[in-house]
Amino acid sequence: MSKIYILHENPEWTSHLTARLEELGLPYEDWLLNDGTVDLLSEPPKGIFYNRMSASSHTRGNRFAPELTNAVLAWLEYHGRTVINGSRALQLEVSKVQQYLELEKYGVRTPRTVAAVGKSQLSEAAELFEGRSFITKHNRAGKGLGVQLFHSKAALEQYIESETFEEPVDGVTLIQEYIPSPSASITRCEFVGGEFVYAVKVDTSEGFELCPADACTIEDLFCPAGEQQAQNEKFQIRQGFHHPIIEKYKEVLAANHIQVAGIEFIEDEHGTIYTYDINTNTNYNSDAEAKSGVFGMLELATYLGEKLNKVNLYSDQPSLSLTEK
Repeated sequence: MSKIYILHENPEWTSHLTARLEELGLPYEDWLLNDGTVDLLSEPPKGIFYNRMSASSHTRGNRFAPELTNAVLAWLEYHGRTVINGSRALQLEVSKVQQYLELEKYGVRTPRTVAAVGKSQLSEAAELFEGRSFITKHNRAGKGLGVQLFHSKAALEQYIESETFEEPVDGVTLIQEYIPSPSASITRCEFVGGEFVYAVKVDTSEGFELCPADACTIEDLFCPAGEQQAQNEKFQIRQGFHHPIIEKYKEVLAANHIQVAGIEFIEDEHGTIYTYDINTNTNYNSDAEAKSGVFGMLELATYLGEKLNKVNLYSDQPSLSLTEK
């Protein structure tokens, strides 16, 4: 029987999905792509293939996992297999430059951004933001790693010449206008099968590492003095969230053949929305979901089961029941 194949490099981010697949009685197989080979003359197995490769794989020692995944996806697509978040999704996952240009193409506003390679070029780019605060970030990154806030060119120059400067894995650093949020938060919109599932508000008051996966969650949040526990929850689902930006996001995802994603935006003091990240390796926070009664991984597992049934239907294999155990 055909299976659901999960392509990834981090088992901590797949356990919640495989648990849901087991609940639904769906057959699956785990493809860990930290290293490996691709026999281009061989034929892939029957089934559907879900790509969960992450741009931040290098931070876990898996430097070339995206490159291997790119080869696997090309092989699968050549053979006409059903791939969820295929080659185009991976291209956007590892390049914020491509993300921003694609968002702008569909009328989605992004923060002003300059891409630079080389320390002197970074310094020159900072001149374009004279008199304004700006941030640096890596073109290929994840979880907000490498994000730094600066209020002057001099402060940036001091950073890039220091031992704390983080060289991007692809050499490309972005300088981007800083958008202050009055609520010290961002919003992440989750999509499964190209359809909007929910929006989650993320508290950014403690920094920029915003991965919602349980493995990334800070267990105890304390005030700087350490005298009392913080009252705000880091992740909260925004009940009944509706905004015209959702339809634009759906256009972007459909045009780029992306079925599963989390798209992040920030609102300034005037209510203007700036979109700054498309995460095609999206994760969900179980605490926030439990309080709202909506479950991203269950939605995803159900969607994958429906896609598998469709493949089985056209290949004369038996369909599977999606009744939850």
